[in-house]
Amino acid sequence: MSLLQIKDIHTYIGLSHILQGVDLEIAEGEVVGLFGRNGVGKTSIIKTIAGWLPPRQGEITFQGQNIAGWPSEKIARLGIALVPEDRRIFSGLTVEDNLKMGLMQLPSNVRSKHKHKITELYEQFPRLLERKNQLGNTLSGGEQQMLAIGRALVGSPRLILIDEPTEGLAPMIVNEIFTLLKKLREQGVSILLIEQNVHKALHLCDRHYAIERGRVVDQGRSNQQEDVARLMKNIAV
Repeated sequence: MSLLQIKDIHTYIGLSHILQGVDLEIAEGEVVGLFGRNGVGKTSIIKTIAGWLPPRQGEITFQGQNIAGWPSEKIARLGIALVPEDRRIFSGLTVEDNLKMGLMQLPSNVRSKHKHKITELYEQFPRLLERKNQLGNTLSGGEQQMLAIGRALVGSPRLILIDEPTEGLAPMIVNEIFTLLKKLREQGVSILLIEQNVHKALHLCDRHYAIERGRVVDQGRSNQQEDVARLMKNIAV
């Protein structure tokens, strides 16, 4: 059974019909890529899943429950975490306090039992441990991205939605981010990934979808040459 399944989702922003009947699914422990040109609806898909944009039509089934239209905080507490493109770091809070905000994804009665997750996270992100008392606005772009991903992980999500994690980062930091994502995959975390570095992302993904004008126009296995060739044709500028 799929961890997440989307059927015939239609989402509007104002009068603009952004998503026009999107269908996709993610299995437990799977990494799935969303690829396409800028402005075709990729970010709207993950924001709709996370409850940031309410759909007008369709179903979003997570662990057997239709969560379409649920408030974002309720969806987060089910185990879906969103790492947005702009990272949304709390600039006036320390690294550690930013991570503590990740505990807010959990129901209030279990938050205290998950505080150890921050200690475990520092083992995974030693650079964040070195900067635990620094303010968020003093971090480099790569460190802020690590913090944004780390904050999502503190809540022990079943599914992470990640939007353009390497945009604007130096090549060395890009490699670090992909190394981190690979570790998450090895740990069995399900990921829905938007990434412009398609070739690098395909090495991480199990499957992929091509998005065009708010629709899924193709899907395939990311390790199959024919599927990848078709994807590159579909998303070519």
